Amino acid sequence: MVICSPPMDTPLNDHTADPFTEAGFRALARRGLNAVPSEAIFDPRSGQALGPSDWDLNPELKGDLTAMAPPRPAAVLVPVMLRVPLTVLFTQRSHEVPSHPGQISFPGGKLENGDANPLACALREAEEEIGLTGGHVEPLGFLDSYRTGTGFQITPVVALVRPDFELVLDAREVAEVFEVPLAFLMDEANHRKASREWRGRQRSYYAMPHQGRYIWGATAGMLRNMHQRLFQR
Repeated sequence: MVICSPPMDTPLNDHTADPFTEAGFRALARRGLNAVPSEAIFDPRSGQALGPSDWDLNPELKGDLTAMAPPRPAAVLVPVMLRVPLTVLFTQRSHEVPSHPGQISFPGGKLENGDANPLACALREAEEEIGLTGGHVEPLGFLDSYRTGTGFQITPVVALVRPDFELVLDAREVAEVFEVPLAFLMDEANHRKASREWRGRQRSYYAMPHQGRYIWGATAGMLRNMHQRLFQR
């Protein structure tokens, strides 16, 4: 599955534009994103996660992977909102959901039988969770597949989103949505390292706190991967 999206009335040859404007971000995305989803980057013999994962700051614990069941495929939409300057939309999960209640995430979920591919899954979940329909979304490409400690292999789809859609939240899954400036998220000075005890052991992770919102774990890890792919090349 290759993404070949038509432009939203913006030239694609501007490599000098501010990266936090539409033209500049398009140029970065064209050079740095994957055109197709990456495979699950995991060596079952060594237990090594070769791509981004919840083990990035815990290399001494990567042996855990050899004892884990095969990960379940999932996909998320990383919605870059067409504002001036650009922002990223997040969901705050409901406290009623059984997994990760109250946490900050991207719209998404596990692949279902009816999903043709990760992009279809991400778009379906975005519409179900927050009412974001595909007509407002322009997929640009994929980040690297991300392995979580909770047993998922996530394909992140980066997309430009026109903000003139009607938010319709599924209250069973989403408590609210909010946006954070892309420039804040892509500033490495805001990529903090934190730790907490998880399943009896101390685990380290990335966190990007912003105005009382605590963006951390896999969500912060995927943003860190976006920074590496787009801003460190």
